[in-house]
Amino acid sequence: MYISKELRKKNIAEYLLYMWQVEDLLRANKLSIDSIKTNMVAPYNLPEDKEKELLEWYSNLIAMMHTEGVTESGHLQINKNILITLSELHKRLIYSSKVPFYNAAYYKALPFIVEFRNKSNGQEKPELENCFDALYMVWMMKMQKRALGEETLKATAEISKYISMLSLYQKEDEEGKLKLEEGEI
Repeated sequence: MYISKELRKKNIAEYLLYMWQVEDLLRANKLSIDSIKTNMVAPYNLPEDKEKELLEWYSNLIAMMHTEGVTESGHLQINKNILITLSELHKRLIYSSKVPFYNAAYYKALPFIVEFRNKSNGQEKPELENCFDALYMVWMMKMQKRALGEETLKATAEISKYISMLSLYQKEDEEGKLKLEEGEI
């Protein structure tokens, strides 16, 4: 919970990837608060009040997962909303002449996004979700110390640059510092 709050403030992309990991960890613990307490909370030896707060956060996430029907797979609506917000910002940025480096990063990553979408059967997903799927997959593979091909690393490096730039603009936008031309989408 504390990590998520810090990531949410600093980098929306890292926050979203972290929240996807939390969803998977909750599932790995069979959405059991006892298992979560043993495996995810107790090892940190938190003060009692902090442990209680963290367990309550996990309990709330579990309740949302049950309510939203994402106990086996999928993502919570709060996480989907971030993708929606980022997609809207992406559209504004793409149509702006004030951010040529963003456009360049996006178009450089686009062939890799399309390739990943085709290989992962992600045609039904929004483009941005495919980007996060690719980054999450590589992140999980690295954590599992699994080998990654050179092409995969190259592709995710370009996608990562694009998503990092989008995250920076999201932070600027959230702080009211992003100024794009009037009349843009």
